[in-house]
Amino acid sequence: MKKIIAVAAAIAVYALTHPAFAASPVVDVDWVKANTGKSGIVFLDVTGNPNAFMMGHIPGAVFTNYGKDQWRVKKNVMGKTVTGMLPETAYLEKLIGGLGIGNNDHVVVVANGFSAAELGTATRLYWTFKVLGHEEVSILDGGMQAYFQDKNNPLEKGMSKPQPKPFKAKFNDKYLATSQDVEMALKNGTALLDNRPNDQFLGINKSGAVQRAGTLPGALHVPGIWMTKNGGGTLRGASELKALYKAANAPTDGPAISFCNTGHWASLGWFINSEILGNKKTRMYDGSMAEWSIDPAHAMETKVKLK
Repeated sequence: MKKIIAVAAAIAVYALTHPAFAASPVVDVDWVKANTGKSGIVFLDVTGNPNAFMMGHIPGAVFTNYGKDQWRVKKNVMGKTVTGMLPETAYLEKLIGGLGIGNNDHVVVVANGFSAAELGTATRLYWTFKVLGHEEVSILDGGMQAYFQDKNNPLEKGMSKPQPKPFKAKFNDKYLATSQDVEMALKNGTALLDNRPNDQFLGINKSGAVQRAGTLPGALHVPGIWMTKNGGGTLRGASELKALYKAANAPTDGPAISFCNTGHWASLGWFINSEILGNKKTRMYDGSMAEWSIDPAHAMETKVKLK
């Protein structure tokens, strides 16, 4: 009997220190309201506008600036600058700890909720936490726009002042694809999923971050904007997403690598594949076309030739 009581006590202590064990990738506003103010849950606001944040945010939320806080950085590849790359682990540990996030906290990333591109900010941070070995992370579906729909939802004003905590990463490269992984994928038939807009996939236009127009040879096109309802900040359901992948002839199981220009849209594609559709063999190419297109030895495919 004493042993049973001791085990029960241990489970209770674990539950208190791990309040969001087996966190769902997506939470809704009702979940947020039910968990606001609870110890061990951190709402990480990535809406981007500090003035808007100070006017009203989820009580207890912590503000971070996606760009200024350097969640993505520039790196030198073959003498050229590649934007949007994953920072060094030590830097991210300091950044995350400084935001009051510890290893036992459940992080809920909150974007604006206006567009699929903004949701990409949330999925990029979500992916970053996963790469750092922090599994207890979720995204608020619909972001702050969903939260604002009910005028009775509580709001807090002013800027956040988090108390720093120690955060130690356990780097997990199963979520990360490198250029070497892409080279291998081109040889072994791994699905390559281009999450960019159609004109860039076809090679009609290119991002300023990319050296050459076109896509990876044999890549399948699954635009990031398809992932949300009407291109907004609310995710589509799994059945709709499966139908869209089928329309694109894109697999939803087996090894796959999502990519875009700089790993922003690709994070949304990765999130859908891995976290919503359950394909845990999906990785995201961090450097994406910005890195790949630098090396002239890297093959590329142009669907539409204008010259």
